[in-house]
Amino acid sequence: MSDLNGTRTYDPDAEHAFPDERLNEILPHLLDDPEVTTLLEAQNVNAVTRKGYNDHGPKHISIVRNRALQLYDLLKRGGCEFNGAAEQGLDEADESVIVALAATLHDIGHVVHRDDHAYYSIPLAADILDRLLPEFYDTKSAVRVKAETLHAILCHHTEETPLTREAGVIRVADALDMERGRSRIPYEKGGRGINTLSSQAITSVVLREGDSVPVLVEIEMVNAAGVYQVDNLLKSKLRDSMLEGEIRIVAINTKSDDSQLVERIEL
Repeated sequence: MSDLNGTRTYDPDAEHAFPDERLNEILPHLLDDPEVTTLLEAQNVNAVTRKGYNDHGPKHISIVRNRALQLYDLLKRGGCEFNGAAEQGLDEADESVIVALAATLHDIGHVVHRDDHAYYSIPLAADILDRLLPEFYDTKSAVRVKAETLHAILCHHTEETPLTREAGVIRVADALDMERGRSRIPYEKGGRGINTLSSQAITSVVLREGDSVPVLVEIEMVNAAGVYQVDNLLKSKLRDSMLEGEIRIVAINTKSDDSQLVERIEL
């Protein structure tokens, strides 16, 4: 689905076909895979049920994947060159495949433990990729797509530094799932930690073409608690992502009882 300008539009509640033939061929197999769908559900047990964190299940994954692909589209449209697939000798069409695979599998390590989950995601994702990719690639290409996907998965963790822009997209997109819906489960269970309260303050996140940079991210929040999501979580993900100069982030804090601007943050 695209808007009048040709940019992909995304509905977090639905999956759409993307204008990439190779991605359209591979993604349905990934999303319908019983092991993958079970992992996406199971990864919320440690994260939400046992630790009380924000949602890390299928809904989070759908939003991150959609925003990662939208971010990728806007960056490409703005002239940003991606290096992961290219440096492996892969096709340009494989860039979006790497982004979609990594976005889908980046959090499955939660089934082992919330702490250091990015490292546990690697062997679990590797097994899935070893099974999935040979259906679409020869052995050499499958190994290279797997390598780039695992790098992107690992580097969504702020302790690791992305070496590709594909990885940077996953890192930033992970933080762009910040609206109040993400904290619905812990909030309804009585959770009132800073992650939950700050997410409750965010009402919308919109990605669009920027004027001076390829991507403008507009965030609206209704109280100052949302600053934590922007200035702590998103800022740390954007740092060292290889995309700092390509993305402008504007967060507007409005009072819930009127439309007056009370605070504006720009990254």
